[in-house]
Amino acid sequence: PPAPPKKAAPAAPPPAPKVATAGDERVDRRVPMSRMRKRIAERLKDSQNTAAMLTTYNEIDMTSIIEMRNLYKDEFMKKHDMKLGFMSMFVAAAARALQESPIVNAVIDGDDVVYRDYIDMSVAVSSPNGLVVPVLRDVQGMSFADIEGSINYFGKKAGAGNLALEDMAGGTFTISNGGVFGSMMSTPIINQPQSAILGMHATIKRPYVVDGKIEIRPMMYVALSYDHRIIDGREAVTFLKSIKEKVEDPRRLLLNL
Repeated sequence: PPAPPKKAAPAAPPPAPKVATAGDERVDRRVPMSRMRKRIAERLKDSQNTAAMLTTYNEIDMTSIIEMRNLYKDEFMKKHDMKLGFMSMFVAAAARALQESPIVNAVIDGDDVVYRDYIDMSVAVSSPNGLVVPVLRDVQGMSFADIEGSINYFGKKAGAGNLALEDMAGGTFTISNGGVFGSMMSTPIINQPQSAILGMHATIKRPYVVDGKIEIRPMMYVALSYDHRIIDGREAVTFLKSIKEKVEDPRRLLLNL
């Protein structure tokens, strides 16, 4: 007769839980918030409580702007003694789009809508205490070199921890770039009392359809959070699409298109 089947070996007992020792003491550390961190927290929560916030998204093919930068970065450095970055293109494109869609640059004040005929751009830069948003004044009249110079100036000032509150006061529109930390997509919070904020993200190579063919292109997702109390969806989408078109084809800026 066949041999009886062997019994399965008993399962190994689960490991015993680790017993805490004197050296594994669990400690909660309480550290006071900095004045700036408290102010940022208050403003962010006020924004959520005040605005009817909505976000629309788009994607940008960065091929043309990368080619332009690679072609002129050395000449730009030689003439202006500063690097040519991507932020100046987005600031210039956003400024032109704000002139085309002035409601995005406007603000609610009581029962009135206040239109601003100037553009003061809040641009997020890194500091020892996190991201801060100094304001570039009258961007509508700036060249690429002017924008890059202002960003570099405030970046150095922020890195040294010397930004003053008046450097960050005001502003009619904000650009935040989470892409410097690797963020692929996010929903930025409006910087009150402004009505909209543009979020840039990491540029990642991925498949993209060009003229009916699949190509590998450097792509960036962009997000526009806006206050739906003052900005309609059509205006928000049109504004973000205008930025996309200008960044994808920088010649449109020269031709005022």
